[in-house]
Amino acid sequence: MLFYPLATKQYTVLFLPNSRVNLEPRVSCALHNSLPQAKNEKRQKLQGLDVLAIFPIPPSATSCTHLPLQGRRKGYIEFTRRTLATLSKSEGRTLFALNFTNEVNFMAQLWKGRFKKELAKETNDFNSSIKFDSRMFEEDIKGSIAHATMLGATGIIDKSESDKIVDGLNGILDDIKSGKLAIDMNAEDIHTFVEGELTARLGQTGKRLHTARSRNDQVALDIRMVLKKEIDEISEKIKGLIEVLCNKAEENKSVIMPGYTHLQRAQPITFGHHLMAYASMLLRDLDRLSDVKRRMNVLPLGSGALAGTTYPLDRNMVAELLGFDSVSSNSLDGVSDRDFCIELASALSLVMVHLSRFSEEIIMWCSWEFKFVELDDAFSTGSSIMPQKKNPDIAELVRGKSGRVFGDLTALLTVMKGIALAYNKDMQEDKEAIFDAVDTVKMCLNAFTPMIDTMTVLKDNMRNAAAKGFINATDCADYLVGKGLPFRDAYKATGELVALCIDKGLTLETLPIEEYKNVCDIFDEGVYEAINLEKCVNDRLVEGGPSVSSIENQIKKAREIIDDALKTAETKKKEALLEVKEESIKTKNELDKEIKDRRSEIQRNERRVEQKE
Repeated sequence: MLFYPLATKQYTVLFLPNSRVNLEPRVSCALHNSLPQAKNEKRQKLQGLDVLAIFPIPPSATSCTHLPLQGRRKGYIEFTRRTLATLSKSEGRTLFALNFTNEVNFMAQLWKGRFKKELAKETNDFNSSIKFDSRMFEEDIKGSIAHATMLGATGIIDKSESDKIVDGLNGILDDIKSGKLAIDMNAEDIHTFVEGELTARLGQTGKRLHTARSRNDQVALDIRMVLKKEIDEISEKIKGLIEVLCNKAEENKSVIMPGYTHLQRAQPITFGHHLMAYASMLLRDLDRLSDVKRRMNVLPLGSGALAGTTYPLDRNMVAELLGFDSVSSNSLDGVSDRDFCIELASALSLVMVHLSRFSEEIIMWCSWEFKFVELDDAFSTGSSIMPQKKNPDIAELVRGKSGRVFGDLTALLTVMKGIALAYNKDMQEDKEAIFDAVDTVKMCLNAFTPMIDTMTVLKDNMRNAAAKGFINATDCADYLVGKGLPFRDAYKATGELVALCIDKGLTLETLPIEEYKNVCDIFDEGVYEAINLEKCVNDRLVEGGPSVSSIENQIKKAREIIDDALKTAETKKKEALLEVKEESIKTKNELDKEIKDRRSEIQRNERRVEQKE
């Protein structure tokens, strides 16, 4: 549906071929008696439309005829834009616009029967969720297809009507995906839109879809289906970042840099070791997301509004059709549970904590005070007044957007903390919060991963910083311990040497051996090998440490986890395709049998007729 402003609270609507008007709005038809007359006024506004719906003028039409519209009016003709230029030659046809005020509701609420008055526009605007739940259209339709299939299989509705509903829903899904059908933002929610569209196409049959179902369990189903898909997408993006970190760590497994505590140089590590610390965090994020999805994978449909239904539903059939592991065990909890939203928001908040911490380090490392890395120009910005600036804006934005996701988690906790069982309208707030968290994390990962992948590591700057920070002091103390000195005495002696180096402007590597011996006569020339930074790192062979062999092992394990996850996902995909194939074969066999049975019945009837004759 396309709108053109004419005046305050008044619009002109041109109906596209799949648009629907399901009420009798007060519509004033301003008729344009011929296309040439309207061309100068309207032609420019029609540019870009693929198809226009052209209604024939009723014989009794005047310039202000009031016409009730119900779904697709019989007799209107569809024209492509290519034939627009020749429309003036179509005798008896005319183009007209439909003027209406924005106070008219174009789709009936599903609950309208109880009420005597039209819904106030202010109430509709406040109550409506279509603006944010329309993204669930595919899941809503697929859930409805499974529900309708079950209704037909159990005999709750006639199988022939169930089949028509499934075909109709598939048609709606195809039309939305192809762009032929636009979602009507005047609908209260996506459920109302889909059911209204189905009813416009199928008539009374479409009205049977909602049998044995409430919007309460329907929306609980839709959001679980959407979030399961989003978890898979986010997990793939996290795996992509982990792979980039593994590659970078492999390239820099021998690059010495200072490790920090309290933002003070502490001990020598490698840049590869540092990167794999973030890979470890992200691997935990993957595990958490998988755990959230496992608990989320419970079918709520069949819980009804709150107390189930008297219809003989086959909930397990629906669960199997939609890929759920089990069905909810309590109908009250089934419609009012949003733990899975909160858990996901919590898991995503931790993802953002990790990205934010990493961003903080990227920001510091890019500064002249560190200058450990250089971001690619494609992932940096400049200043409008200071030409020398190169700003790490992606990292800064990721750090800032973490607070946004934390806010989404807080919003969900606050919404749910005081709600009595079962469903309450407060719970409509779940979608904007969790969708925002999901979208923000995806957006951050999309920008963050290539930023890390393309950044340049300034190895010499890292090595120089490591040499100046006395980060090998612990190794110096350990050298004395190896000579038989108690650690506390070795610690005290090394502290005196550090103070001496600071006074003389030296490092432990450049301090003469005589100075060592003045502090502790156990020292000999072997101390210089012991405090060599490369040796300090590679002697730390403990599992998880910074040695080259340890980093290689960490990279190997991380890649194995990712590969196992990919293999599992691929296996599940193949199993799902196999199930679809088997179901198709089963359906074909059933159709073949039905055709055979019908032929046999026709032949029997023909024989009976012959016998009577």
